[in-house]
Amino acid sequence: MSPVLFIIIPCYNEEKVLPITCTLFLEKLTHLISNNKISEDSRILFINDGSTDETWDIICKLSETDIHYAGISQSRNRGHQNAVLAGLMEAKEQCDITISIDCDGQDDIDVMDEMVEQYLAGYEVVYGVRSKRDTDTFFKRYTAESFYKLLNWMGAEVVYNHADYRLVSSRVLSEFANFGEVNIFLRGMFPLVGFKSTNVFYERHERVAGESHYPLSKMLALAFDGITSLSIKPIRLITGIGIIIALLSFTGVGYSIMAHFLGKAVAGWASMTLLICLIGGIQLICLGVIGEYIGKIYLETKRRPRFIIGDRTENMKRNRH
Repeated sequence: MSPVLFIIIPCYNEEKVLPITCTLFLEKLTHLISNNKISEDSRILFINDGSTDETWDIICKLSETDIHYAGISQSRNRGHQNAVLAGLMEAKEQCDITISIDCDGQDDIDVMDEMVEQYLAGYEVVYGVRSKRDTDTFFKRYTAESFYKLLNWMGAEVVYNHADYRLVSSRVLSEFANFGEVNIFLRGMFPLVGFKSTNVFYERHERVAGESHYPLSKMLALAFDGITSLSIKPIRLITGIGIIIALLSFTGVGYSIMAHFLGKAVAGWASMTLLICLIGGIQLICLGVIGEYIGKIYLETKRRPRFIIGDRTENMKRNRH
C-alpha cells in the first residue's frame, strides 16, 4: 500500500510567490501519485504563520479548487520553526510521511522522488542537503558553512548544509512529539530522535518571486538559538576563559609585588585602563551568554504553547471530525 504523504509548507507574507509555487507542488504530488509512489490521500499542507497580506485567503481558495490543497493558520506570527512544527504535528496522525519545504521555490522539489524512494527503502528520516552554495553571496556562504562547523565543534548533531528540507516518517514524528522544549531548532533536534536516516543532495535555485523574509538579523538570531538550544559548551568556554584570565591576573599580581620591592614600580594609567576595559568587556560578554541561557530556562519553565492553530481550511476541519 502506498504511503500517505503530507508536504508541509510554512508561509509568511507569500502572496507573490504562493500562486506560482502552489502549481509546482501540485504537479509534483500528482506525479508521485500517478507513479504509485504515494497514496491519492496525500496532501499539500500550507501553514500560514500570521501573515499580514493575502496569503491565508489564497490558501483557502486553493483548498476549494483542489482537494489536495489544505491549510492551517496560526493565531499569530510565531516564526518559521514553530510554523513547521505546527504543520508536522497537525499531519502526523493523518499521514505516513511528511516532507517539509519552504514556499519560495528555491529547494529542488524533484528531490522529493528520491526522498520517497529512500523511505520505501527503509529510511525513516531523509535529509535534503545542499551540494553547493553558488547562489549565495560570499558572506552568506562563508557564515553559513562556518555556523555548521561551529555547531558540530560544540557537540550539536547537525547535518552539514541541511536546513529544513527533509522527509520524516510518522513513526519519528510520534517520538518527536515527546520533545517538549519551547526553544526549538528543528535541524538539530531530529538527529537526536535517532532512527535510520540518510541524505539526498540537490542544488538550490533563486527565489521565484517576492523577497526573502529571513534578513541577516533573523539568521543570526536563529544561529544563536541553535547554539544555545543544543549545546552548553559556551558556558564551559566561559569557565575556561575565566580560569585563563585568573591565572594571568595572579601572574600580574605576583609581578607587581616583585616590582614594588625591587623599586621598579611605575605608575601607568594607560596600561591600567586597558586591563580594566579588557576584563570588564569579557565579564559583560560572559554575563550576556549566561543571561541567554537563564532567559531560555525562564521561557521553558512557563511551558507556553509553541503554536496555536487559529483556523483551518474546510477539508482540514472535516479530517479532524
